Amino acid sequence: MGSTYDYVIVGAGSAGAVVAARLTEDPDVRVCLLEAGGAPPPAELMPAAVASLQNDPSTDWMFTGDAGGVGKGLVGGRMMVPRGKMLGGSSGINYMAYVRGHPGDFDAWAEGGAEGWSYAEVLPYFLKAEGFVHSTELHPDLEAHADDGPVGVSVREPILPASTQFVDAAGATGMKQGDYNGADRREASGVASLFQTTTKDGKRSSTFHAYLEPVMDRENLTVVTGALVERIVLEGSGNDVRATGVAYRTDDGGHEEVSAGTEVVLCAGAIGSPHVLLLSGVGARDELAAAGVECVVDLPDVGRHLKDHLHTPLMFAADGIGETMTEVAMSLGPDALRAPAGPLPADPADDVDLPEPLAAAKAEAERRLGEWFTTGKGLASSSLYDAVAFFSTGLGDAHTHDAQIGFLACGYTPGIWEAVFRIPPTAFFEDPDAFLDPTKAQVVILPNPVQPHSEGTVTLASADAAVPPRIDLNYFDDPHDVRVMVAVMRKALEIAAAWPGGGLGDPVVPPHLAQAHGWEPGTEPSDALLEDMARHYALTVYHETSTCRIGDVVDPQLRVRGIDRLRVADASVMPNVVSGNTNAATIMIGEKAAEMIASDHGVRLHRMVG
Repeated sequence: MGSTYDYVIVGAGSAGAVVAARLTEDPDVRVCLLEAGGAPPPAELMPAAVASLQNDPSTDWMFTGDAGGVGKGLVGGRMMVPRGKMLGGSSGINYMAYVRGHPGDFDAWAEGGAEGWSYAEVLPYFLKAEGFVHSTELHPDLEAHADDGPVGVSVREPILPASTQFVDAAGATGMKQGDYNGADRREASGVASLFQTTTKDGKRSSTFHAYLEPVMDRENLTVVTGALVERIVLEGSGNDVRATGVAYRTDDGGHEEVSAGTEVVLCAGAIGSPHVLLLSGVGARDELAAAGVECVVDLPDVGRHLKDHLHTPLMFAADGIGETMTEVAMSLGPDALRAPAGPLPADPADDVDLPEPLAAAKAEAERRLGEWFTTGKGLASSSLYDAVAFFSTGLGDAHTHDAQIGFLACGYTPGIWEAVFRIPPTAFFEDPDAFLDPTKAQVVILPNPVQPHSEGTVTLASADAAVPPRIDLNYFDDPHDVRVMVAVMRKALEIAAAWPGGGLGDPVVPPHLAQAHGWEPGTEPSDALLEDMARHYALTVYHETSTCRIGDVVDPQLRVRGIDRLRVADASVMPNVVSGNTNAATIMIGEKAAEMIASDHGVRLHRMVG
């Protein structure tokens, strides 16, 4: 390409798409946005199809990581690390939970030296992004929401009975039913609610759809897909190092370079951003040398302090409560019913002489798909990750709620458990085909400590950008995290026992763990059993953060220390992980970064809120 722009942005994900769209509001500013993936596939728009987007190399980087103190029961002992690889990034493969975090999270950032990042200071950027759709089902704090932002925030239609039952059960354990993105998040007893999701009219509202798609025809915006960034081009040495452009590899193996006249903005995420910095010679000198990369700036904290959330699935048989996979598949349209997993022929051309029952099933699937597409209603309108509770365990981190419990209204298929979650169903279930029969319903309660003390790392495995970085997640390195996980699992079991109608019964306990701990159905699991379940089958919530954190790698203005004209703007800059799902906070970071850049360089945005 060899072109020069004012700004080159690396990564079109949850923050990068925001920065690109905002900066190009000024017609005199030229922006090049580089993305390794391509445009989202049609399935990305359908919330209930989310599982199909992970473990797919066209939409997911397909990373895995060393799980540290967990993962004993996972395939190969490796943890999945889903990362979106398309326009919209991980906002296109996530489960669409819209959670800002606890106000105390951001106040702790500011108290720790991240000047300008207190809750009062970041709230305007959350509001700038949000297009909230009022629902009486949410008990919303309307003063805490805005309805004119680009990101759709709403609840599914229709509301699933199982999801409201979860909220009722959490309430029976002492939690308030309220708005976790409003004042209720400060409740000492905790708060439970249906999930607010990044959806609009029943469709996914990723940062691609919210920010990029409406402005792709701007003459001052160049979007390059299929661009694997190899390094930031750095010039100078010593105390005079500056970023002047980005070198990348094209899909056909060619090498290109684009120049940035004003700044390079790195928005590749908590895995990608440290990886790109390390490839560029920015990191710990000895580690770079070991990978064959010349050190330009010795910045040892690049790739350090990785934080992530874990949840341990507690699964319950729930006929008459949860949604069967037959119903879910029917709502995804006829293609979801095709062989080899479904009853319809693999080739639609063979549908001509379908028996009446199959013809009726196909017609119903077409009707439901059409209803969702035209009205946004139906099972397809949500990821089925539909309700949540936040509270404090009392074990520490008094500035925030340290615990989250999510609720999934279906049980998935054996194939999804093994291929996507990396949990072998034959080890987890006594009879997986019987328990996960698609005509039977299950629900999953997901206990999730959200203030982990353990830290992991992202390091170079090779100087070749095409080789994934080494991801050491280091879960449970700090014994505190084990204690909190067991406490949150206990609370999840309390919610299950308080379920309307007499409780949910026993959770699934993998047979080999039940035998090892002498557990029998109808008895209370011991702390040792709960810990063992977590060490075998806890799963990432893929909320990686803090690998280029404010204070160590970047300053509060997100400028990389020791390098002029280079910023990082994504989840990697969080000083600590927020107490909840991270996508909303990452979008906020993109909004705030765009205004910082605009303020520094005289870029004219349509509206400045800071």
